[in-house]
Amino acid sequence: MSPIVLRSRICSHKCSSKIINRRAFSSGVDSSSSIPSKETVIASQSILSDQSPVPHPPPAPETFPPASGGKIWSFLKYGLLGAVTGTVGYAGYLSYKCSYEEVDQKAKALRAAASYAPSEDSSAIDKYRGLLYSAAMTVPAKALESYLDLRRLVEENVLEFTEPTSDKLLPDLHPQEQHVFTLVLDLNETLLYTDWKRERGWRTFKRPGVDAFLEHLAKFYEIVVYSDQMNMYVDPVCERLDPNHCIRYRLSRGDTKYQNGKHYRDLSKLNRNPAKILYT
Repeated sequence: MSPIVLRSRICSHKCSSKIINRRAFSSGVDSSSSIPSKETVIASQSILSDQSPVPHPPPAPETFPPASGGKIWSFLKYGLLGAVTGTVGYAGYLSYKCSYEEVDQKAKALRAAASYAPSEDSSAIDKYRGLLYSAAMTVPAKALESYLDLRRLVEENVLEFTEPTSDKLLPDLHPQEQHVFTLVLDLNETLLYTDWKRERGWRTFKRPGVDAFLEHLAKFYEIVVYSDQMNMYVDPVCERLDPNHCIRYRLSRGDTKYQNGKHYRDLSKLNRNPAKILYT
């Protein structure tokens, strides 16, 4: 019996040693596979470090629906701006296209509409319509009246610079001189001439024989100097040019008519018979 017992013990010991070896081998394989290598961990860390964090966009501000009062105010503002622009444009068109008298003539219908008064025989509805129409026309009529007043004021001020200072630039002739002709002379390039040189600048000279010319013609004509220069230039020049006072009257730029950027001598304002005016 002893050899059988010994053999069974030896077999059991070998089986137990094989089982232990198998467990150790399986545990070694699992441990090696479960623990990652250092290179793999380092590579994953470097990839994660290279990737910069993506910034998140800021949250969009909350929008609220506009209030109804803002729409009404915007509508009124743009409507008022359009009305003012149209009124100014129409006033400019009238100023360019029509004269003051033409605008005043056209405004009569608007004035009549603003002062409309229904008759006593008309019905209540007609009276109401008439009063409503008159009230609606009152504001345009007042605006047109203001425009006409402003335009009249502007034109009066402009006429002071564009028209001669008076409708009669010369006094009436003496009854005994009604037969005398009026000789109108220009100052520059007629009685005088102006020269310029680099060494001395501008110089003004009398024409040769101008003294004898004035003395002789003063016996037969009424001599008038009509220049487009300022009176501060005309008066002192005439004082030195005509010491014998052969020139009766002096007219300067204020007595000319300004049109299209030039000053014109208006002979119709001389208070003389146009058939007896000689202009040189």
